[in-house]
Amino acid sequence: MNFTDGLFGDFWAYGAFFPYALLLLWAVRTAPWKRLADNGQMHVWMATIVVLTLVWSLKAGAKPGLHLHLLGATAFTLMFGRQLALIGLSVVLAAVTFNAGLKGIAGWQAYALNALAFAAVPIFVAHYVWRFVERFLPPNIFVFFFVAAFFGGALAVVASGVFSGILLWATGTYTAELLFSDYLPFYILLGFAEAWLNGAAITLMVVYFPRWVGSFDDRRYLWKKKEPRA
Repeated sequence: MNFTDGLFGDFWAYGAFFPYALLLLWAVRTAPWKRLADNGQMHVWMATIVVLTLVWSLKAGAKPGLHLHLLGATAFTLMFGRQLALIGLSVVLAAVTFNAGLKGIAGWQAYALNALAFAAVPIFVAHYVWRFVERFLPPNIFVFFFVAAFFGGALAVVASGVFSGILLWATGTYTAELLFSDYLPFYILLGFAEAWLNGAAITLMVVYFPRWVGSFDDRRYLWKKKEPRA
């Protein structure tokens, strides 16, 4: 979680709950819930939530709202799709916010802004990178690994940083000069770490537990079609 209570005015903090509620309602209504009942996928989904809760709890930063942490949104999206990933990361954010509240660090005022910036934005970026791979790139397993997982992870976290930076600038919380010099460059560096986290996770799961990665179609990437001889 990056944004803390009091960082934004009430208009931004509470107004963000409206688009977030619409997104969450869409996710709940359209999510492929039947998948979670298939072959123990519910346990995998819940375990992913637990792991990402720990990952989101590890963060670094010097100023309020400028904390950095890994997201894991790309891996979650490639595993379960954007709807279940959004619901799952909402649970992750709720757990992190609740823990921060117990410590007296932060409350729930900025929950929706955090959900939009660090869950919704990277999830949708990761989804459309995967769609681009499926539609325009050759059906090669290494293309899936390096573009959908590695590059998708980096682009998702950079997009999240850009979105949050624009939000901090638009609300007058920080100046553009400070954000461009002291904030966004670190998000680019974080993108490399995010790429390795998501890329390595997806690669290992495809190799050992391919059923965990719902976006991976073995018929597209592994099955070889034999062409008739002339």
